[in-house]
Amino acid sequence: MPKFIVERDIPGAGSLTVTDLQAISQKSCNVLREMGPRIQWLESFVTADKIYCIYIADSQDAIRQHAEQGGFPANRIEEIKTVIDPVTAG
Repeated sequence: MPKFIVERDIPGAGSLTVTDLQAISQKSCNVLREMGPRIQWLESFVTADKIYCIYIADSQDAIRQHAEQGGFPANRIEEIKTVIDPVTAG
């Protein structure tokens, strides 16, 4: 299945408490359980005003559905075509 990065505009995201992040994560996992194996959350990166989430999903529509059901913004969804890192340089 394709891998996607989702950009979520969440003002003040970097100031969310551990409790806030735990609640958001639990909500996300509950929705994912209901949706079944067509979508999987891998990890997220929190910045000052955004959260970037990495998913494996069968389509962008599955990610939009997850966002709608969870009440999360999904301001931008892009398919990840490849990953590079220092090892890529050879």
